[in-house]
Amino acid sequence: MPSSSIVVILGLALTSAAASAQSEFSASIPGARRIELRPDGNPTVFEVVVSAGRSTGLYFDSDLMGDGIDLEGRERFTLVDVGQATLRLVPSSRVMPGERFRLSVRFKDGAAPLSAAFLLRVHPAKAEPLIEVYRAKRTIETYQQEADEIRSELLHCQQENVRLKAEHDAPGGLAGLLATGALDESGIAARLVTKDVLQSSASTLAATFVITYRAKKEVAVAVHVATKAGDQPWSAKGALLRSKSGAELKVLRVWQEQPIPTDELRRIVVEAEAPEAGVQGPYSLTIWEDGPRTVTLGNVTFP
Repeated sequence: MPSSSIVVILGLALTSAAASAQSEFSASIPGARRIELRPDGNPTVFEVVVSAGRSTGLYFDSDLMGDGIDLEGRERFTLVDVGQATLRLVPSSRVMPGERFRLSVRFKDGAAPLSAAFLLRVHPAKAEPLIEVYRAKRTIETYQQEADEIRSELLHCQQENVRLKAEHDAPGGLAGLLATGALDESGIAARLVTKDVLQSSASTLAATFVITYRAKKEVAVAVHVATKAGDQPWSAKGALLRSKSGAELKVLRVWQEQPIPTDELRRIVVEAEAPEAGVQGPYSLTIWEDGPRTVTLGNVTFP
């Protein structure tokens, strides 16, 4: 992954601190995405990713006008919580991946810019949990923090490049697993978890057979997915493994031999990093296509 493509990692949770009476943040929130509004020129519409049932919070450095919040499709959100300088959104299960909702807010003091506009894009799983919106100038501390986060991500990308190069240069088969350190004397453990997993009502495809695997540094989930009669073929585009605490395993690859034909059953394999041998789960697994259809499983555990 080239360093020019680095994106600062998003924060994992919305803080529960009470809103301050000051118009500026006393401290920046680590890991949050940062948006800066320009007081002049054409207004910019910023895209924000949301997901059904997951919280997305926007923290502003200026007080909001309570009756100046305009959210398209507001009835399809289970929570729209407007604070003094915060806005928390939770879409309901009625929203569909790929849908977009316009959001605008107005500021109380009447200074430029008077408002801010956002486009909420629904994703099956990867909601942005926390966003800081700056209207005034940012403090030097927030820039220093952002630089530290970028350096950390750069180091992670360099380590990832080393891993990918090692995999590319290694032989195939068991020799390759040993060469890259993915396999040790403990081998690979497997567990049939079909009866244990809970299929979400949000799933639009059926998972009929589920096996989990663990090696030295990685885990994998093999899911046999069936399409329905009359459905278009289905190809997995991405996946997410999230623990009950909200922590995510880094997904290394999502593999399937070919698109799943209409009214047939095929296997999809999701592989993720798992450096801590004691992490068995449970996890929720979401697999999505480039479209509205998803597979969502709960209570996924590893050997």
